[in-house]
Amino acid sequence: MSQTTKSLHHVVIIGGGFGGLYAAQTLAKSPVKVTLIDKRNFHVFQPLLYQVATGGLSPADISSPIRALVNKNKNIQVLMGEVLDINPEKQTVKLRHKEIAYDSLIVATGVTHQYFGNEDWENHAPGLKTIEDALEIRRRIFIAFEAAEKETTAEKQQDWLTFAIIGAGPAGVELAGALAEVAHGTLKDDFRNIDTAKAKIILFSSRDRVLPTYPDKLSLKAQKSLEGLGVIVKTGARAIDIQKDTLTIRIGDRVEKIAAKTIVWTAGMKASGMSKILAERTGVQIDRSGRIIVAKDFKLPGYDNIFAIGDLAHYAHQDNKPLPGIAPVAMQEGQYVARLITSNIKGETIRPFYYFDSGSLAVIGKHEAVVDLGFIKLSGFLAWCVWMFIHVFYLLEFDNKLIVMIQWAWNYFTFSKGARLITTPAEHPTIQLDN
Repeated sequence: MSQTTKSLHHVVIIGGGFGGLYAAQTLAKSPVKVTLIDKRNFHVFQPLLYQVATGGLSPADISSPIRALVNKNKNIQVLMGEVLDINPEKQTVKLRHKEIAYDSLIVATGVTHQYFGNEDWENHAPGLKTIEDALEIRRRIFIAFEAAEKETTAEKQQDWLTFAIIGAGPAGVELAGALAEVAHGTLKDDFRNIDTAKAKIILFSSRDRVLPTYPDKLSLKAQKSLEGLGVIVKTGARAIDIQKDTLTIRIGDRVEKIAAKTIVWTAGMKASGMSKILAERTGVQIDRSGRIIVAKDFKLPGYDNIFAIGDLAHYAHQDNKPLPGIAPVAMQEGQYVARLITSNIKGETIRPFYYFDSGSLAVIGKHEAVVDLGFIKLSGFLAWCVWMFIHVFYLLEFDNKLIVMIQWAWNYFTFSKGARLITTPAEHPTIQLDN
């Protein structure tokens, strides 16, 4: 007798990022019912958010409606909503207006910005993790040029034309490189009262180099490429205060204040609020960033049917150090947990999880990137080509792949970034366009 929908094992997935989406798609042909819950109705290709923030791509170019990604999988239901609580004993998740029962629960809600106890800094230095973040940063960047055009003194113009990026991991490096290309190339003929080439893009790293998780040689090449684009790189620099128009940093024993109207934060991440809920409801341990410390099979200790994956999970069972918070990790974890649930239902076993490291990539600018594939390390033009190919490959929908390739080709030959629109009101508590 075939199973009815009601009797099917019900897998609830919270989060439609890489981990949750890959788990759902892997379960598409399994004898289960899947409910995928996300606060938004779209999946974002986060590695390209910096291009939205600098006007190179539009939000729709790197986003896909979740329903469109799974609409051919009839055992998957998508719900747009926010999970407010979890009851492990009753095996339910609570949304605002309903509760949903689960047999297995996969939590893949990712991370948000980490200001290390200085949450008030967020108003002056937004992070880059969501489409909304990228649009806000884009708005601030292009309002800064518009405001500088209206100033009558060189000093006030320079305040608007100083951009500070705190954090020199891949997001900070890529954002700094793209912003330098915008200021020193794309906008050079657009204004009459200012020289956009005089814009200062300052990248701050609290470590002794940029891209600290990359091999030393690639980090050095990345820094030289950034400096070749006109980016000012300050290493060993730690932010100690951020105010409306001023950034205060400490480099060794020296404290320096920098006037900057536009400040962006890419220096740290912390687990989403779901981490705290899980810790309170299950007693699971969390690390300093709030990530759930999971078992070897991504289960929460003491709970055989609750899994945490992706950036939310602290998985240190391979090489005795946590896996990095990057898309390939979340993809592989989502696929593994989905296969594990299916095998458990069938009474079968699968091999323990092992993350296959496909490498690390960061682009600095036109013709410049660094790629660490383990067996080979590349920089320059060839690395840039590899970076482009891999990013297009991982975009989920064909139309996104096509649009991004066309847009990149157009940008390459024309030096133009056509999505540099200010689409939100000019009034802002930290930025006033009218002087």
